[in-house]
Amino acid sequence: MLFPTSLVGSYRQPGWLIDHDKLGGQYPPRTRARELWRIPEPLLSQAQDDATRLAILDQELAGLDIITDGEIRRESYSNRFATALDGLDLDNYGTILTRSGKPVPVPRITGPIRRARPVEVDDLRFLRAHTDRTIKITLPGPFTMSQQALNEHYGTAEEAAMDYARAVREEMADLFAAGADVVQLDEPWMQAKPELAEQYGLAALNAALEGAAGTTAVHICFGYAAMTKQRPEGYSFLPQLADCLCDQVSIETAQSNLDTSVLETIRGKTVILGVIDLSDMQVESAETVAHRIRRALPHVDADKIVVAPDCGMKYLPRDIAFGKMQAMAQGAAIVRAELA
Repeated sequence: MLFPTSLVGSYRQPGWLIDHDKLGGQYPPRTRARELWRIPEPLLSQAQDDATRLAILDQELAGLDIITDGEIRRESYSNRFATALDGLDLDNYGTILTRSGKPVPVPRITGPIRRARPVEVDDLRFLRAHTDRTIKITLPGPFTMSQQALNEHYGTAEEAAMDYARAVREEMADLFAAGADVVQLDEPWMQAKPELAEQYGLAALNAALEGAAGTTAVHICFGYAAMTKQRPEGYSFLPQLADCLCDQVSIETAQSNLDTSVLETIRGKTVILGVIDLSDMQVESAETVAHRIRRALPHVDADKIVVAPDCGMKYLPRDIAFGKMQAMAQGAAIVRAELA
């Protein structure tokens, strides 16, 4: 089917589950942030299961073709996996600057980064048990995780990134074995730090992807719309992904009004095309979505486009998020019919 639709990863968590005022008051946490959850610990897992069922159902009702778990069990896109690894001091935090220059607490790397156990496999199995559609699950990428920790163990940041890559590769293998159709690695820091991404980030990313047993995607972006209002005119790190081992590249085009001719540089990859502006609280019309899809068609083969929001929907009101998913599915249907 042309133009299948999917979330990038996250969906709005219910207000009865997580405190959105607290969540919005801090940068997406790099450490654990259990204080965000409204549900007491003994009941939290059950509540997260219930909320995940709602996220799956909302996606299906909106007409999406590729379903995620909405990242409902996560305080941020990265910290659930990143803080489950060995080699980190999670009690005595360090501090780094975010992409916007704001100080944020992060884990300290005090020993070798190792994955002692599966982290998201049960999440994947739960997703697989609750939908018969194609499923995708996301992981933070090795370069991004290496930028979201304070290195006090390795001689170089590259060494840390390579050990993160091994942990991601091991997790991906278990996710595909458990039934994942697509595993996506989130690498927003490649856009934020393109020089370091050139030096060693892409090598670490490829080390994580090497030998993957299923379809792989990489997401790069300009940051959550709720926190990063201004968009650059284009990507600082996109053509380099032509040499990435991933099958799909997830980008945003809506909020930034991206010049889609840049997609020529990664022709041959499937493009997860961001067509939903997450800074706009108005729900796009289906025709607006269709127009944004058409803009890409001169530069990407139609059978290599997956239609998606620009980034995660975690910070949108739920009714707006649901409406935007519906518009996305309807807009994809318009262009699909035009090419039938």
